[in-house]
Amino acid sequence: MNDSLNDLQEFHWMMDMLQTVDVGIVVLDRQFKVKIWNAFMESHSGLLPAQVRERSLFSLFPDIRPDWFEKKARPVFELKTRAFMTWEQRPYLFKFPNYRPITGNEQYMYQNITLSALTSANGSVENISMMIYDVTDIAAGKKQLESLQVTQTEMLERQQRTN
Repeated sequence: MNDSLNDLQEFHWMMDMLQTVDVGIVVLDRQFKVKIWNAFMESHSGLLPAQVRERSLFSLFPDIRPDWFEKKARPVFELKTRAFMTWEQRPYLFKFPNYRPITGNEQYMYQNITLSALTSANGSVENISMMIYDVTDIAAGKKQLESLQVTQTEMLERQQRTN
């Protein structure tokens, strides 16, 4: 009985961690229906887990093109590989507003996303996890640096033409 109590306690800690981590965690089945929706996703989307559970990702977020996303997810389901989406390729998957004071210049949250296979006890993959990282600070910093480099280059070119 003590092992059962320890297992239950460990499960509780793991569930608490999933809810409190500062990363979006979504679990999708092969039909792209939402199975898990953590507190990060709830906070940024305004949608409760009960509102999204068993609903299609594409009906919840019509901006996500099904053909594009399915192409990204297919190798994860079939080959058990990871897939990555970076903010440089696509600034965001979920159009969440940016409300961070440090990066207030950006309208939306920039995101890096990792898709991973979730293997069942029999070795099959019926679900994938999606981890959504807020990289707005990084993206804003890189964009600002690139803008400064362009400005500096333009100034140098003007200076060379006048000399």
